[in-house]
Amino acid sequence: MMPEMDGYETMRQIRRHTEFRTLPILALTAKAMKGDREKCLQAGASDYIAKPVDTDQLMSLLRVWLYR
Repeated sequence: MMPEMDGYETMRQIRRHTEFRTLPILALTAKAMKGDREKCLQAGASDYIAKPVDTDQLMSLLRVWLYR
């Protein structure tokens, strides 16, 4: 939890800047509930992963998004 704004709003604010529209953003959440992935993607996330983090899955996502 962040004090000033939540992760959704943070992603929206980042995406408002032209130079960051293609910046990869991986949403990482501990509160994995139904619909969270879609909510994150709508807010500007490139992809989504829930805790507990599977290291292999995280590395795979990083490879996908960092080498585009």
